Amino acid sequence: QVQLVESGGGLVQPGGSLRLSCEASGFTFSTYGMRWYRQAPGKEREWVASISTDGSTRYVDSGKGRFTISRDNAKNTVYLQMNGLKPEDTAVYVCKANRAATNYWGQGTQVTVSS
Repeated sequence: QVQLVESGGGLVQPGGSLRLSCEASGFTFSTYGMRWYRQAPGKEREWVASISTDGSTRYVDSGKGRFTISRDNAKNTVYLQMNGLKPEDTAVYVCKANRAATNYWGQGTQVTVSS
């Protein structure tokens, strides 16, 4: 059974940091590209960051310099380190595993940036 379970979300003040985790099971994690998306209330889902099987990374422009995506294939886990958080980063953050036409999604973790 395929599962992606996110954790690490919460309430943080502007300028704070969070590290999100997404633990995978039920498929060969190391052979999948991993992505983080987010969806704020009333807005469309937005791609945030990607990490390929070879470790190369890409980021949404608003996250460059603040967000870092990484993966630990031994732990079947992808991370999103978020620093300098802003109120506009408030959203449900969801991870996705992708290989060719196959996509697996997690349920998401809420991130709220507010004073």
